[in-house]
Amino acid sequence: MKILVVDDDAAVRKFISVTLREAGHEVIEAENGRMGIGKLQECRDIRLMITDIIMPEKEGIETIMEVKRLFPSLKIIAISGGGKVGPQSYLVLADAFGVDATLAKPFNGQELLLCMDEIF
Repeated sequence: MKILVVDDDAAVRKFISVTLREAGHEVIEAENGRMGIGKLQECRDIRLMITDIIMPEKEGIETIMEVKRLFPSLKIIAISGGGKVGPQSYLVLADAFGVDATLAKPFNGQELLLCMDEIF
């Protein structure tokens, strides 16, 4: 499956990408929501987007809203380490905007793959 990983933290992006590649998936990376939308427009066969919530340029909630409008069938997992208020507040908000699943950072590779299994 082709998966888009959107996170401004290069280490998190690499961890997720390596986990997904080892599980046999093709991964495309973007460091913010603006770049993520661009990748989705370039590559129409992406089936899942994993996106952070707190990012520069185009943050996750704004990205999720645009993706839901442009690509309504795309599955979305929102991830967050929080910020000032903790991850749950942001993930509840992402849930309200219709993501398919949420994961609070830090999470391990098995938790990510299990989360994916639940939505596919």
